[in-house]
Amino acid sequence: MKDTQLPESEQSKELFAYFGLAVYYCQALEQQLTNLLLLTKLSQGKTPTEADLSDLYQRKLSNSLGQLIKEIQHHFPFSEEETNQLQAVWKQRNHIVHDYFKERIQETFTPGGRAHMIRELKRFKNKASRLEIKLQGYCTEMYTKLGLEEERFIE
Repeated sequence: MKDTQLPESEQSKELFAYFGLAVYYCQALEQQLTNLLLLTKLSQGKTPTEADLSDLYQRKLSNSLGQLIKEIQHHFPFSEEETNQLQAVWKQRNHIVHDYFKERIQETFTPGGRAHMIRELKRFKNKASRLEIKLQGYCTEMYTKLGLEEERFIE
């Protein structure tokens, strides 16, 4: 079996940094979906007490990105393009987290392979970041509309 030790190069460090950023932005997206879901339920009068809100928040934080996307689509009027973007990010996130390095391990051993992977991860990170910012804007609009302070949802 071939030696599978990665070279300790700056490019290797950059590759893993972009992998981490891709995962980070997916978690930020999960947080915004949780906030948006709670705000939507609040606007519909579906969380009557602070304790109900806190309980719902804790339960939603443990939901996966896919669960949150499926649920929010029943409560928030995303455009078809936004729905497609959410679905694409979800699918690509699952691939990156569960299969990316298993399928691409050989590419990590060459400068060209690592450079290609960095470009892919950078594009994904940017896509997830833009979507997270868009959702953050929706949350801010709802905070304002409901007369709430944003800190109420950030723990």
